[in-house]
Amino acid sequence: MTAHVKPKALTDYKPRDFRMLIDGAWTKGAGVIERVAPGHGSVVSRYPAGTRADAERAIAAARKAFDDGPWPNMTGAERSNILLRAADLIAARADELAFLDTIESGKPISQAKGELGGAVDIWRYAAALARDLHGESYNTLGEGTLGVVLREAIGVVSIITPWNFPFLIVSQKLPFALAAGCTTVVKPSELTSGSTLVLGEILLEAGVPAGVVNILTGTGPEVGSVMTTHPDVDMISFTGSTGVGRLTMANAAQTLKKVSLELGGKNPQIVFPDANLDEFVDAAVFGAYFNAGECCNAGSRLILHKSIAADATARIAELARKVKVGDPLDPATQVGAIITPQHLEKIGGYVAGASQAGASVALGGEALDLGLGQFMAPTILSGVTSDMAVAREEVFGPVLSVLTFETTEEAIRIANAIDYGLSAGVWSRDFDTCLTIGRKVRAGTVWMNTFMDGASELPFGGYRQSGLGRELGRHAVEDYTETKTLNMHIGARTNWWAR
Repeated sequence: MTAHVKPKALTDYKPRDFRMLIDGAWTKGAGVIERVAPGHGSVVSRYPAGTRADAERAIAAARKAFDDGPWPNMTGAERSNILLRAADLIAARADELAFLDTIESGKPISQAKGELGGAVDIWRYAAALARDLHGESYNTLGEGTLGVVLREAIGVVSIITPWNFPFLIVSQKLPFALAAGCTTVVKPSELTSGSTLVLGEILLEAGVPAGVVNILTGTGPEVGSVMTTHPDVDMISFTGSTGVGRLTMANAAQTLKKVSLELGGKNPQIVFPDANLDEFVDAAVFGAYFNAGECCNAGSRLILHKSIAADATARIAELARKVKVGDPLDPATQVGAIITPQHLEKIGGYVAGASQAGASVALGGEALDLGLGQFMAPTILSGVTSDMAVAREEVFGPVLSVLTFETTEEAIRIANAIDYGLSAGVWSRDFDTCLTIGRKVRAGTVWMNTFMDGASELPFGGYRQSGLGRELGRHAVEDYTETKTLNMHIGARTNWWAR
């Protein structure tokens, strides 16, 4: 039986009303979107329902701010100082932002506070990169030639973010675009827009000029479609499902916009007999149930050596039973609510399908009735094979699939036998084994004897249908630039026609 923390009703909380940010002004929409807290079952936020006209106004404001405004022409130091002020203001309002992310997404409050700390670090890191963005020079091209390569801000960037990490993911994109000198139109998920709208207040207070950051709320078909097709948008940075990523790429192709996509994952942890099982078991439970499994980096596939599979699965189940599921606002909670009733039903469908295909439910497998909201029990499926949907498709819930292998070659084959390639893990005391897996598994990040660690300095992104491009790391700012070559001739030029 999983440990439960029953939700308390939000009887003393008054739903918060928000407005969109367009050209430095807060504006209403044509309608209202109400957000029901997934962990408490009551309305907690109301956002404007943005329209195509709102999106066009926001893009026009960003275009004008880029073409005529001061932001792209500021020195790197000036932009850096504003981003540092923003980081300080985010830190000062971290509790407010974490609370909003918790009630709107259903994630545990302790986790949300940790994410805010990570976001502040990213903003400070991006601020440092604003001063370090530079081009190249070539004085080796001959006596009469000097080559200079400039890096210039790409222009207007549409940033579209998902519901599972509302503040953290916008922080993996927006500060780097701003550091490069771009102007932006940001659309958070219509399920979790609150903290991004508060970020708009913070950026205005920090000194970001009007029109540089515009924040729209609304649906993808109404607002996102304009942001991904409009000819005045130069680049799209999108995080979300692979299916919507394909649509975004198709939309961008109409005007050949640059596209950065961070999409789905079906991430394996490969475990060899010589692994430290105590450490692995803890990492397996964390990797599967962090953020209720609603995480592109979730370690949702365990690929265990046959000789240890039964013991490891039993130990994982024993620890998973102690995981506290329930009220997102309780500091003791480790697994919060599922984002919507429809998504909870989808997760249950994957479990049912796996059972019908021959897998066994070793733990959980059912929705939990805790009186308020929607919750899913931490689930373990054993006897999973590579051809099952639950082993190939992103469930995006607290469901762990256990597969087995006998040889290193078989483990690599199983790990790579999917369309995704976001991250992976390998557990072994033998560094040769870890390095072999690290080089052969096709994933953007491979953790060795740990899982889901990260730092602002390390690039993040995937292979294949997990996306295009990389976020974070020292080159993140460069993603939001174009390169321009200046080819300079010194002295008299050779007369071509008179040779």
